[in-house]
This record gives sequence, structure tokens and C-alpha cells, in this order.
Amino acid sequence: MATLRIAACQLNLTVGDLSGNKDKILSAYTNAKDKGSDIAVFTELAVSGYPPEDLLLKRGFVHDTQEMVKEIASHTSDCVAVLGFINGQAAAADPVKRTSNAAAICFNGKVIGTYSKRALPDYGVFDEERYFSPGNEPLQIYKVRGVNIGITICEDIWIPNGISTDLTALGAQVILNLNASPYEKEKLQTREMVLKERVEETKIPIVYVNQVGAQDELVFDGGSFVMNSEKEIIARASQFKEEVLVFDLEVQNREATKTDNLVQITSDLRTEAAANTPPPPVLTEEEQIWNALCLGTRDYVKKNGFTDVCLGLSGGIDSAIVAAIACDAIGPEHVHAIMMPSRFSSTHSVSDAQALIDNLKCHQMNISIEPAHEAFLNMTEDYFAGLSEGVAEENIQSRIRGTLLMALSNKFGWLVLTTGNKSELAVGYSTLYGDTAGAFSVIKDLWKTEVFSLSNWKNETAGYEVIPETIITKPPSAELRPDQRDDQTLPDYAILDELLKELVENDVVKYELLNMGYDPEVVHQISRLVDLAEYKRRQSPLGPKVSKKSFGRDRRIPITNAYFGDHR
Repeated sequence: MATLRIAACQLNLTVGDLSGNKDKILSAYTNAKDKGSDIAVFTELAVSGYPPEDLLLKRGFVHDTQEMVKEIASHTSDCVAVLGFINGQAAAADPVKRTSNAAAICFNGKVIGTYSKRALPDYGVFDEERYFSPGNEPLQIYKVRGVNIGITICEDIWIPNGISTDLTALGAQVILNLNASPYEKEKLQTREMVLKERVEETKIPIVYVNQVGAQDELVFDGGSFVMNSEKEIIARASQFKEEVLVFDLEVQNREATKTDNLVQITSDLRTEAAANTPPPPVLTEEEQIWNALCLGTRDYVKKNGFTDVCLGLSGGIDSAIVAAIACDAIGPEHVHAIMMPSRFSSTHSVSDAQALIDNLKCHQMNISIEPAHEAFLNMTEDYFAGLSEGVAEENIQSRIRGTLLMALSNKFGWLVLTTGNKSELAVGYSTLYGDTAGAFSVIKDLWKTEVFSLSNWKNETAGYEVIPETIITKPPSAELRPDQRDDQTLPDYAILDELLKELVENDVVKYELLNMGYDPEVVHQISRLVDLAEYKRRQSPLGPKVSKKSFGRDRRIPITNAYFGDHR
């Protein structure tokens, strides 16, 4: 029995920040080495950050990334470093000469080997076939402290009887898997299930190292872990936090089957028994979602050079939960809640908003939109004469608020958060250049029913009403006309959200919904609203993805589209 000490380096890296990423990688490497690690494993495309997208088409970026790998390697010593980088030359017009998504094996100042990812995902948010060629070089086994190591990258491990099986056939005793796996609900359980399947096939341990941090709408939750040959998780890193997880892994002695594929790195065996800290408990789903939204917001704000945010606070539940998330993400002293009442704002909405601000202890401004609203009505009265008031007049109020928020952003350098939820975005209950005006949409991937349940969870875990109960229990309303309520034009959200999940996340069409027993009138209404709102969604800000299919890069429906799913 041999023992290997491994450091899973779960870091929050930034796309394109080659120097900053280098510093973080070397700091974690030093930490791992100081703790006696034999190998420090980093994440997929760690040097460039993930996903670099069309930066990969820039020859200068690819060259600079590769030079940074050499710089990092020059600082390595007798602890092996395995880190993700871009291999090859950028030549996007020639698919034969594309770059590869690769791992560099670094030791004693040099890059002594590379591995290029075989399985390139091209679904959901992934678009790797656009940029990379799959690896086709002969597989290598690296012998470290007497243990044969095989290396895979992310999607490789999801393929049954694939690269993992091939590496095992060559004598691998441990597989290191470098990842940039985005968070979504139940993703942690899915990863564990996949690794159990691979361990069942190979009978050897797998070390799963995942990126943490957010990049635009993607949130990476970390949660790196190691599964032994008995399919037991013997060490696990925290979710949503940077960590260098050091653990000892015991493996059965085994010789490589083909010496031509073996790279000897260090020869002396480590034989002391493993003594690892028990894995921490897994976060509940509500904790995971809250942490994902906080991390997504924090990184978008800070990585784009902002310190403060502002948002319109209406006294409704959506703006309330966004304010609470923002305060947890960057601190209440950096959150500016802007109350912008109109002639239709109810007294209880104003008092509810004030109570929330008092609870959160964030900064507030009170700016009435009535003067601007009155001016707009006066400006248009000659042209609107003889026509009944309706959506045009209602939306003017929302657009005044959007203009105010953008003015405050320009004046004080605050990033504007929008507050629309997924249900509203789905049916188009938002105003272009009004409540959609802003930079980051914090809850755009939360259904309205999830907004309610997450607000209740936040209060329960805090032990007091962070979000006042009166906000949670009152009927939702845009308050753009007297006594307006959402349920006057939409089904109850419990019914609406289930229907929308089928349409949006499960790609069910209208006639299939009718066959499933949904009310025909509701199906026709909601299906039509979802179709009509596509052009709005295309213009709305990005926000953190937490579901299996979010609006944005995860769902690409043509705006000009004559298919409505009416007939089989």
C-alpha cells in the first residue's frame, strides 16, 4: 500500500487576468508544498480563467497564456503541479490547427508533459467545439512517489468506459480530474453519481478538482472531492469558497502495463497511513442557491472594477430579496437602495421598503418620480388625446425609474442591479428600458415561487425578519395603476411556474402541455406570452445561472419565429 499527499487547489480565478492568476496559483502551490504535498492539482484552464470564449481566437492571448505557464513552471520544485492551460496555436479559421484544452505537468522548474482534453462538450452553456480540437496524443502515466497517475479534464470523466478506462488499462492507480463545472441545482449530487460510475468501472480513486467563483452568468461552486476505490468520499472542499484541500490517499501497489507510456517523476514511496479530516456536511439546496447568487453578484461587481451597487426598492418581494443578497455579497455599506414612489405607490409599500432598509442597514435615497411623471403626461397629452390610458402611461413610470438609476450610476459610479425574476421574464412582465435597465439581474433565474421560499428560508436561518413578513405575504403588484395585482392577468404563481418550467426548462410545446392535462385557456395564454417576450429577454441584463436551463446563453430561441407548437 502506497500513500500520496495531494492538494486540490480550488481557486477563484479571473478570465484574462494572467498575472493575477499566476500569483494565486503560485501562492496555492507554496501552501501545498509547505504542507508536504506530492502533487498540487489546479483546475481546468486555470492560467487563462474559464471560459475564455473568443479570447481563444486571439493569437496574442494564447501566446501570452503559454508564456505564463512557463513562468509558473519555473517556480516549481519537487512538488508536482498539474494545471489547466491552452495548448497549441490559435487558428480559428482552420479546425485542424485549433488550440486544445490542456493540462501541463510541471516539476523542478519545467513543463515535463501535457495532456489534451478528449471529450469536448457542445451543449447547454458549453461551446468547446468552437474553439478546441480534441486531444489525440498517446496517453501518458506519471509515476509520483511510486504511484501511477492518470490525468483527465472535466467532460472526460463523464464518458462511460472512456479515457478513465484507458488510463486504468495502462496501469493508472489514481485519476486526477481538472474541472470548471458550473453550479446548478442538484449538480453536486450528479457529479458524485458520475464519479461513482467511473470508480465502479475502473476500481481506482478519482480526485475531482473544481473551479470556484463567477464569470459573467456562470457560477462555479468548487466542492472539490476525492472518492476512493470503495466509492467513499474521503475528503471534500467547501462550496463557494477558495480552498487548498490537502489530503492523503492510500492506493494499491500496481505496475504500469506499458513502460513506453510511463513518465517517472519521483521514485521514493510515501508509506505513512492517511489521516484526513472528515468531509464537511453538504449545504442544503437553499444554502447553495443563496451562496451562488451572492458569489455571482460579488464577483460580477468586483471583477468588473466596481465597489458599490444601487437598485430600485419598491416594497415588493423581488427588490427586497435582491437587496438582501447584495448586502450579503458586498456588505450593506456598499448597497444603495433607491425608493422612487409614484402617485400609485401604496402607503404600506413605502413603509415596507423602509422597514427592509432599517433591517439591512444599507444606504437609502428617496426620490419621488411624480414631477417627471406629470411632465411626461403633459408632454404627450395632445397626442394621446381621446385614447384611454393603458400600458404606455404605466410604462412611463418604470422608464423614469430606470433613467434615475442610470443617472445615479453615472454620477456615483454605482453598478445598477435589476430585480426581475424568471417568471416575469418568461411572460414579458417587465418594461424595456425601465425595470430591465441595469447591468446585472440577480434573480433572473429564480421562479417567483422560489423567490418566496428563499425569502422565508433567509428569515428562518437569520432568526428574525430580514425581509419583513408583510412584504412576503402581500399580493404581488407592479403598482403602476390603482389597485393593480399580478393575479388580475396571470394565473396563481404556483400554477404558472409549473407550466413555465415545462415550457422553458423542459422544452415542452403547446400540444404536449394540453396532452398533459393543463387548462387549454391558460396554456394558450402563457405559451403566447413566452413567445412574444423573446425580444425583451434578448435585451435584458445577464444574471447568475442556478437552474438547468436559464435565459441567456443556456437557451437560444430565435426571436423571428413562426413555430408555436400548436399541432403535432
